[in-house]
Amino acid sequence: MERIERVKAYEIFDSRGNPTVYVQITTENGITGEASVPSGASTGAFEAHELRDRDLSVLNGKGVKKAVKNINDIIEPALKNLYVSNQEKIDRIMLELDKTENKSRLGANAILGVSLAAARTAANAYKMPLYRYLGGANARLMPKPMMNILNGGAHAANNIDIQEFMIMPVMTGNFYDSMRICTEIYHKLKGILESKGLSTAVGDEGGFAPNLESDEQAIEYIIDAINLAGYNTEKVKICLDAAASEWQRNDGLYMMPKRKTEYDTDSLIKMWQSLTQKYPIISIEDALGEGDFEGFEKLTALIGSNVQLVGDDLFVTNEKRLNKGIEMSAANSILIKLNQIGTLSETLKVIRLAQKSGYSTIISHRSGETEDSFIADLTVGVNAGQIKTGAPCRSERVSKYNRLLIIENEMNK
Repeated sequence: MERIERVKAYEIFDSRGNPTVYVQITTENGITGEASVPSGASTGAFEAHELRDRDLSVLNGKGVKKAVKNINDIIEPALKNLYVSNQEKIDRIMLELDKTENKSRLGANAILGVSLAAARTAANAYKMPLYRYLGGANARLMPKPMMNILNGGAHAANNIDIQEFMIMPVMTGNFYDSMRICTEIYHKLKGILESKGLSTAVGDEGGFAPNLESDEQAIEYIIDAINLAGYNTEKVKICLDAAASEWQRNDGLYMMPKRKTEYDTDSLIKMWQSLTQKYPIISIEDALGEGDFEGFEKLTALIGSNVQLVGDDLFVTNEKRLNKGIEMSAANSILIKLNQIGTLSETLKVIRLAQKSGYSTIISHRSGETEDSFIADLTVGVNAGQIKTGAPCRSERVSKYNRLLIIENEMNK
């Protein structure tokens, strides 16, 4: 039963070279835990507010000194002497201090950093792995990686509109085999692109970012890579993140920003139906805009029995928005991003609601990441079953995969 002695925050940098928040908590007996906060590029309008300094003369206005000051001057005094394991109380006090629905006063980045650091400190106090502290004896399921190997959209400076092209092994017995298969395919894809004289530079999340003739050509190259690696599309499936909120205009129509192709909701739904009939696609994230619940309802009725339809911008890890989706049968899966809602307690509540309601859960990174591997432990702790954390490239992505490999070895001892 360790009490909080000190909460200290610092400004550090994420994988895109932008400032972010780092928090360390120390208990009365010197036990520590820390957390670093990620940041998204393709962000939903309904996400919790990320507090930035907006001083354009320093770090292009992206500094987080205000968020750091809020932790050091406001949050620390309020949490001092609390039991570090009382997660819900810690999170509730911060929400009461903030007093806004979207955490815009203190900043969701400030609140989340403290929330996650508290959990890690408590796990250290109990001498437990974080996944075991979060999930107890029930934490037992290793996830399938939903691995991003080709980037487009806001994550890459190329001509591809779909934001992420991912692969997911569906017939493997353990995480190591899934990781090995994905990595082998990733390297085969690099070889294919090189053989065609295409760029193998990578996007924000480590996937390759070439210019291609079409978005469909990206899928075809990935299928070629799967086959070249010695697998087939029965064993390895394709997952997409459309990030269609980036395409939606004020008039409700969709305009792909790079190809300049225009759709209305019905024609976009037909496009997704056609793609899933033509290719081995088992998951589509944000197939429609963040406010288009009716469109998601139609799409789910049409292809939801065969395809995982993931709400990211649609739900933003928010209980109210997820409840609306459940009531309407809009989508059948939710992407979980800690910084979309801003506290661990609220995140866990959303996960429980989704799982209870039959929605699959995918724990996700952000495009601006750090080496903090919290989401790897969270994925196992809540038995999410799927994790989305980028390509097997760039240390801020690989750190999550390596943490999962260590967890799997611990669980098999």
